[in-house]
Amino acid sequence: MHRRDSSQDLKEGLEPFSSPLPLSGIARMASQSDLADEKNDVQYFSLPSKSILNRCSNPSMPFQWTINPYRGCEFGCKYCYARYTHEFMELRNGIDFEKKIYAKEEVSKNLRRELTPHRVRDAVIAIGTATDPYQPAEREFKVTRQILETLTMAREVQFSITTKSDLVLRDLDLLRKAAKTNRVRVNLSITTTDERLARLMEPRAPRPALRFKAVRTLVDNGISAGVFMMPLLPEITTSDENMESVVRTAALARAEHLFAGVVFLMPSAQKQFFPFLDRHFPELTRRYRRMFARSAYLPEDYTRQIQEKVHRLREKHGIPHASNLKSQSHEEVAQQLDLEFM
Repeated sequence: MHRRDSSQDLKEGLEPFSSPLPLSGIARMASQSDLADEKNDVQYFSLPSKSILNRCSNPSMPFQWTINPYRGCEFGCKYCYARYTHEFMELRNGIDFEKKIYAKEEVSKNLRRELTPHRVRDAVIAIGTATDPYQPAEREFKVTRQILETLTMAREVQFSITTKSDLVLRDLDLLRKAAKTNRVRVNLSITTTDERLARLMEPRAPRPALRFKAVRTLVDNGISAGVFMMPLLPEITTSDENMESVVRTAALARAEHLFAGVVFLMPSAQKQFFPFLDRHFPELTRRYRRMFARSAYLPEDYTRQIQEKVHRLREKHGIPHASNLKSQSHEEVAQQLDLEFM
């Protein structure tokens, strides 16, 4: 990993860590991380890592292990539930999540050590449950590619990748190689075909058309790929027209599965999301504040209605229901983050 020598940049990068209490754990490691690069007001740090494979203790989840190559995500999605994970590093300004990106070090060494048969036999590893493994930092640091290079040497491992980026196609060679001896799935996260709306919600993520194209290219190359239509935003991306457009386009891209989930908003996410509503959807601000006044999660009746609608659309457009894959709700994923990021 290339490192820039700049004491001033390093000093500025560590300013958020000033605290009257001594730092410990991940906060201490983050405070001592080297500034590796800086572009477009985003700082990239190298983060020492003793482990890369994180256990998922929730039996209702469709995976048993998770891998997140990066802490923080430059895509800057306005609804992102994972923003609060930066607070574990004493970075409590919500915008730091997309402006201070930490690339984990020694991932290949750690994964080779941790990828033992007794751990991964009959288990599923999910890559990208909190931060995007193909965010812009991946072009330079290639942490995700290092992980895939290690997985190509594995046998009978099941793993999935979830991303908003067509950069995943860069690693098509490794995915094809890994798929010869392992079970591989790729999920492209897409909630709208409206590119203007997508740019508002996900400012630095690739256009939806590029993501659908990635699905088609992956499937055409023998990689199981589909669409995660999540998180859906009430009255913004839950209209019949929008949802049908996503499912129809996914079918045209030959998606092999499609699942959906509604948004949930942790307090740290609300701090970024509500001002976004004020600017772009002021007519919805009052309703959203009321919906999330007492809970970060929407009522079960509402989520069930959305799932029923998705099921009908999937049936209509001929997207198969992969019975061995469960839809991972954002709420369930969130329950794992406290454990995963400690």
